[in-house]
Amino acid sequence: MLNTTSVTEFLLLGVTDTQELQPFLFVVFLTIYFISVAGNGVILMIVISDPRLHSPMYFFLGNLSCLDICYSTVTLPKMLQNFLSTHKAISFLGCISQLHFFHFLGSTEAMLLAVMAFDRFVAICKPLRYTVIMSPQLCTQMAITIWTIGFFHALLHSVMTSRLNFCGSNCIHHFFCDVKPLLKLACGNTELNQWLLSTVTGTIAMGPFFLTLLSYFYIITYLSFKTHSCSMLHKALSTCASHFMVVILLYAPVLFTYIHPASGTSMDQDRIIAIMYTVVTPVLNPLIYTLRNKEVKGALGRVIRRL
Repeated sequence: MLNTTSVTEFLLLGVTDTQELQPFLFVVFLTIYFISVAGNGVILMIVISDPRLHSPMYFFLGNLSCLDICYSTVTLPKMLQNFLSTHKAISFLGCISQLHFFHFLGSTEAMLLAVMAFDRFVAICKPLRYTVIMSPQLCTQMAITIWTIGFFHALLHSVMTSRLNFCGSNCIHHFFCDVKPLLKLACGNTELNQWLLSTVTGTIAMGPFFLTLLSYFYIITYLSFKTHSCSMLHKALSTCASHFMVVILLYAPVLFTYIHPASGTSMDQDRIIAIMYTVVTPVLNPLIYTLRNKEVKGALGRVIRRL
């Protein structure tokens, strides 16, 4: 992954070129970052410390909170620094590292949401066998597997991108280093990189998305035929509502960004969509799970009372 091109650093042009908006946006995104880290940190803390939440569902929720903290930290601190700086540079190695961790954490989260949907499917459709199927060993194995796949998926992109020649402009029309804006700056043939982005990343995104939809299809079908009580049906579906909201918030902008070819959308459009899944989604996840989950709210209340 050595840079053999004439470019030693890139300039991140950020969210907007309007200088007057920079201080305001700094305050807005700093507040969002603080809420995201604090909210996900609280969920992670109570999932670890409260024995009542030591179940597969909350084990995966803890993984999600950990991912969201790291995911925000990959992009937001550099964005905040650039709001206050006139020289918005990032080194070549720093850019490739940011790209790697962005795709590592993003693809891992996409797969984690599919695993969480499978967990809800087993809990609702096979309740008597739930503890046998979703054993601690299986949960750990699934978590290790998706983190490993995410790492090597990101490594593929970071290695292939680092081997490109960058001999022209070094201005990235984005607020972080990603494959699509870097391909626009590359000299020479980028067809293989384009194919990897649309095919491999598309599969990483679409595969878990369809598995998630399939899990919910089976859940709804099962409940429709097996449950004759409206109150039980509502209770079962409400346990899935929080997760489904998170799925929509993540997958909708990601699928729009990475299924399209690099030349198919404008960079301004890509930046707006990227804010959705890099900034908005991580800060909404703890709010969604806290406000809609009685067990999490109860655990949070017990923590507050002990303080």
